[in-house]
Amino acid sequence: MSELLNVFKPLLPLIAFCSLLVFLISLASLPWLVAKIPEDYFLHRKRKKTLPLTTAAFARYLFLRLARNLVGLILLAGGFLMLFIPGQGVLTMVMGLILIDYPGKYSVEKAIIGYPAVFKGLNWLRARAHKPPLRKHDS
Repeated sequence: MSELLNVFKPLLPLIAFCSLLVFLISLASLPWLVAKIPEDYFLHRKRKKTLPLTTAAFARYLFLRLARNLVGLILLAGGFLMLFIPGQGVLTMVMGLILIDYPGKYSVEKAIIGYPAVFKGLNWLRARAHKPPLRKHDS
């Protein structure tokens, strides 16, 4: 065991720095991202998909979609790390899942916000940003 610790000992400051960086980025961005969710986001049965018609609009759409997915992956990974280190792990993972595109995404999001603690946490962040609470269908 001590041999394994000696192998990773030089990496501990880097791991600590990355942990602190992910925590600070999450702390700064999570309230802003939660405030950007429309209050009626979870009331619809299905999400509408629209594609831009012009080439310039499509290029912008593609760039923003790729950037959004990259940020979502970073939040998802950071949220997973925060399950083991200080931070808002579950809420960060929820925001990452909301940003990433994947099949069945909307159903997963609705299932996750079905947990009272997650829903309450999201609405608490929205209240701090002076936004109305998210609404959802009661099942």
